[in-house]
Amino acid sequence: MANTSDIRNGMIIEYNNGIYEVIDFLHVKPGKGGAFVRTKMKNIRTGQVIDNTFRTSEKLTEVRIEKTKNQFLYREGDLFNFMDTETYEQLSIPKDAIGDLDKYLMDGMETKIRFTPDKEVIGIELPIVVEQLISECEPNVKGNTASGSGKVAFTETGLRIIVPFFVEAGTKIRIDTRTGEYIERA
Repeated sequence: MANTSDIRNGMIIEYNNGIYEVIDFLHVKPGKGGAFVRTKMKNIRTGQVIDNTFRTSEKLTEVRIEKTKNQFLYREGDLFNFMDTETYEQLSIPKDAIGDLDKYLMDGMETKIRFTPDKEVIGIELPIVVEQLISECEPNVKGNTASGSGKVAFTETGLRIIVPFFVEAGTKIRIDTRTGEYIERA
């Protein structure tokens, strides 16, 4: 059992017969009355995001998450196939468990798969930085500089990203998977 003072981003809790991940939280101590914690939580199974307020006296059931190192092998329709790097077992994960992270997945990429104690897949964790090749973007125009805004480009996996004007098709770039932003040329 955990207290509301233990709440942190990324914490997985059991709430209202569901498993939720804390996306954001705020401890509030008003001048009058007791303290409380405002949270924004995402249902792991449905993806629904809810706002909830916990009183400081409430107890929470934290769900322990297991992580295994895996290598992404290939995509087959709406299934993504991974291989456990220790046991060499293959695992197929549906797209809804991966969400928008599918655009970052490249063949052979090392990832971590998150499981509940019941072996239910919660999601995946990607490396912080990935390298991808720009497949298409607007052509360079004389007079564009490296500073300022940028232009829209698409990577080999179909990821839409804003890149500086000097980046052209065929350029390999580094992308931050947490924010989805361009970092630098590779």
